[in-house]
Amino acid sequence: MKNNYLESIIKQFEYYKQLGEKAIDQVNDEQLNWQFNPESNSIATIVKHLWGNMLSRWTDFLNTDGEKEWRNREAEFDNDISERNELMQKWEEGWDCLLNSLNSLKEDDLEKIIYIRNQGHTVVEAINRQLAHYSYHIGQVVFLARMLAGGDWKSLSIPRGKSQQYNAQKFSQKKGKRHFTDEFINKKDE
Repeated sequence: MKNNYLESIIKQFEYYKQLGEKAIDQVNDEQLNWQFNPESNSIATIVKHLWGNMLSRWTDFLNTDGEKEWRNREAEFDNDISERNELMQKWEEGWDCLLNSLNSLKEDDLEKIIYIRNQGHTVVEAINRQLAHYSYHIGQVVFLARMLAGGDWKSLSIPRGKSQQYNAQKFSQKKGKRHFTDEFINKKDE
């Protein structure tokens, strides 16, 4: 079960990473900083927050508190990333930190106690906490990108009006164990 958990959770994180990338790819550079109002976050701000959180939570996470002293969480919400390259560098740096940490875990690590803001979590609890947090923000990125792309939006899952066709194709296949993210990870654009 523990090996399956690690394999599954890594696929989950990779799936959300790819969803975010496919959404970000569908907006122009100016739209990355668009805000509905001064109190809302742009795609760039959400990415900056994810980056800061990932570096803080996953750097030496088995040994040090997940809320690092060097983290400046408030600055993560400044809408000041001006170039797509900078945005994507932060995106990759955060995800690399997370995925490298997860890939380094051993079964014995899963029940260890780690701390986030001085609150103890098993490693499994901490991973689940961050999966929920990151998927929440990736959903925001997708929602913003979909609004901004308008009629040019390319669906990231089952396109509207294609559910019946999609289900027919799925039920025509032999039953088997597959992770639900397999078909979406590294899927070529249609």
